[in-house]
This record gives sequence, structure tokens and C-alpha cells, in this order.
Amino acid sequence: MTEAFPETADPARMIVTERLVAAPVEKVWAAWTEPESLNKWFGPDGFRLTTRAFDFRVGGVWDFTMHGPDGTDYPNWVVFTAVDRHRRIAWRHSEAEHDTNVFVTSCDFIAEGAGTRLRLVAEFPSVEERERVVRDHGAVEGGVQTLGRLAALVEADAG
Repeated sequence: MTEAFPETADPARMIVTERLVAAPVEKVWAAWTEPESLNKWFGPDGFRLTTRAFDFRVGGVWDFTMHGPDGTDYPNWVVFTAVDRHRRIAWRHSEAEHDTNVFVTSCDFIAEGAGTRLRLVAEFPSVEERERVVRDHGAVEGGVQTLGRLAALVEADAG
């Protein structure tokens, strides 16, 4: 990962989600980097998104709220730590600007035939925090659903 926690990377602190998307890297990249597109797919099934700020550059902020199907709002604060066009995005993710409960995430875009393999890696500060996020927020299934929504959007446009 571009930015990790000081300790040696431990797979037990990570959630790794992969998906092969039947669309070229350029189209998948655009869906990740344009707020209008992100608002259509980012988040698990049934979630909506409201973006307040989106500055897609290293050091830039994405300030957004995920609206759950049960009406619960989930504030999110992302600071981009790496932007390598058509290859990788990395960020620090928390609930608010000064929140100390942070995890780091990267997404690799890998051309595979006419499609794109996405490799999304979220790394948490501890095994306990990873387990809490999986238990309380369904993070593993949420990641699968999120990439599924992205695939549905870009594959429909690519069709």
C-alpha cells in the first residue's frame, strides 16, 4: 500500500476485495474519479451518497455521507494519498476531518484483456478494529456489493 500503518503489514488487519469488470481501465477510472459517477454507485446495495466536496488530487479531500436504506447517515472523510492515473488510488478514510479512527485504503486498476481487475485493500490499525468493522458494518459484503454496483454501471455504459 502507498501509506500504511507503522507496523509491518498484517493480512489479519486487511479486507481485500477483487472484481473483474468488463470495461476498459479508462472507463472504470472515470467512474472512480468523477463525483457524478461516484454518487451513482459508491456504497453497498441500497445506499445513496451525498458528496459535499471532492478534490481528486494527492492531499485533496472527498467529504461525503452514505445514506443507508434504513435512513441511517454515515459521514465519511477521505484524504487522497496517491493518485496514479489509470493505475492506483490510495486514501486515508475516517468519519470526520479530525477523527483519529482512521484506516487506509488503496484500489489498483489492472488491465486484463478488454476488462479491468480491481483490487481494493483496506488496512485497519488493528485486528480488533477490522473485526469490529466487519461485525458492525458488514464491511466484507459491503465491499463486494460496492464493486458490484460499479461493475453494473460501467458495464451497462460499455455494452
